[in-house]
Amino acid sequence: MSLELLTTYGWTGAALFIWVALSIGSFLNVVIYRLPVMLNREWQAQASEILKLEPPEASSTEPFNLMVPRSRCPNCQHQITAMENIPVLSWLFLGRKCSSCKSPISWRYPAIELFTAGASIAVIAAFGFTWLGLFACLFTWMLISLTFIDYDTQLLPDQITYPLLWLGLIVNSFFVGIVSPHDALIGAIAGYLSLWLVYWGFKLATGKEGMGYGDFKLFAALGAWLGWQALPSIILIAASIGLLYALLQIVRSKQSAGQAIPFGPFLATAGWVTLIFRDTVLAVFLP
Repeated sequence: MSLELLTTYGWTGAALFIWVALSIGSFLNVVIYRLPVMLNREWQAQASEILKLEPPEASSTEPFNLMVPRSRCPNCQHQITAMENIPVLSWLFLGRKCSSCKSPISWRYPAIELFTAGASIAVIAAFGFTWLGLFACLFTWMLISLTFIDYDTQLLPDQITYPLLWLGLIVNSFFVGIVSPHDALIGAIAGYLSLWLVYWGFKLATGKEGMGYGDFKLFAALGAWLGWQALPSIILIAASIGLLYALLQIVRSKQSAGQAIPFGPFLATAGWVTLIFRDTVLAVFLP
């Protein structure tokens, strides 16, 4: 946390904010895992209804959403207690193992919690404890969810991309936003249409789909938040990071040259970097 923030709010305020951010990261772990499962069950139920098939077994079990059931160990189904669900600390105190069956607990859970806290600190250091700072934190948390969901499933759920888009338009229209309402609206339109045109151009030329519709919606949301001026830099940064990642994966023999990779994480990363360093990024790409 920056010295100015510590001077203004003290160590107590900084510690409280970090704890809240870690707790948000813990909730994002739930969203990242459960939302794709919820969507899959919903799609199965809809398909069964349309095709007049027997409903899937999942529809007859206990409710499954972001609140219930309580988190369980995926190996032994041990229900996680409140003391076992403290962000980062529980993972360390449990020795990175389930308290019941001793199976390993993935390092990704505390990593996402710490990453969320670090990104939130960077946002508050940039915008302060203001309305814009709060909205920028929401922007950050939604991007983190989209990043890991897309990485895991190659899905960018409408349940996050649409609210992210509308929130960007609302913030820039009714609050002290990042860009003017006009630039936000043009950014949303240009963000969607630009990738939509690339998608159809690639499909007509090759007969293959180069990206998903979720990428259009995410890019539109980034345009709504950051304005149309930021779109060229965002796409260039995202493409550069994506290319480096793909080359690294090929070198490590993790995937073949023709294998698809999710583009959402790179768009989200580029968008967040542009949020924090917007003036610097625009000065580099739009001199």
